[in-house]
Amino acid sequence: MQVTLLGAGLMGRPMGRRLREAGWPLTVWNRTRAKAEQLAPHGARVVDTAADAVRDAEVVITMLEHGEAVEHVLFDLGVADALRPGALVIDMSSIKPSQAREHARRLAERGIAHLDAPVSGGTVGAEAGTLAIMAGGTAQDFERARPLFAPLGRATHVGPHGAGQLAKLANQMIVGITIGAISEALLLAARGGADMAKVREAIRGGFAESRILEVHGQRIVEQDFAKRAALSVQLKDMRNALDTAAELGIDAPITRLFEQLYASASEHGFADLDHSALFCELARRNSPLR
Repeated sequence: MQVTLLGAGLMGRPMGRRLREAGWPLTVWNRTRAKAEQLAPHGARVVDTAADAVRDAEVVITMLEHGEAVEHVLFDLGVADALRPGALVIDMSSIKPSQAREHARRLAERGIAHLDAPVSGGTVGAEAGTLAIMAGGTAQDFERARPLFAPLGRATHVGPHGAGQLAKLANQMIVGITIGAISEALLLAARGGADMAKVREAIRGGFAESRILEVHGQRIVEQDFAKRAALSVQLKDMRNALDTAAELGIDAPITRLFEQLYASASEHGFADLDHSALFCELARRNSPLR
């Protein structure tokens, strides 16, 4: 299959590299061409416009920042018009379920298939090919995409169009809330005079164990908040979760609280750090650690 990747940012680049290493022919476009050029040494073809990137594509993967960006690239930059009927668009961005369903509908009118297949695992999972991929759409299109998913991670078909994004929102609610729980707990331990690193070590393997405690807990202990998954993106996902909850008539008070905490962190200068920098916002609200 001729494959096109639209979006070569923090996640798109390592995903594109893994596709090339698996032997897939790859054309790449990114709004900032220099980011796409980083895949050229791996054998990817880099083009200047999104429409040109997809003209011969059988499968198009989008990895963009938010739903508005996906809509702009698909329908304002000429991608949907340039795609031939029968092509498959796999949107691996994290967007609202309602947006995914609308994109699927508009593409179907042109004879183009669609999967919403957001991922979890961050840049570490993208580099290692261990992403969790949550796919919404038809079972037939999921089977068609399965060989492409293989070098990227573990894919699960979770339901019809929009279901992949619902799964991702559930994932991000758990991730965002758990980062907050670990941040507050380690801050409490440190303020009381315990060694944060030793506390984290002590509770690992018990009921508090999680991937978040393992990875983000270590970042908090080391005060390493270099961006892997931006706090601003976590905030966007929490807001998407709240919007979707409102559409479904669900009260989500815990997510609402954490949306406010991530918003405050963003306002206080932590937006472009890793989402584990929520710890910095909680520390800011208290006197400096001694």
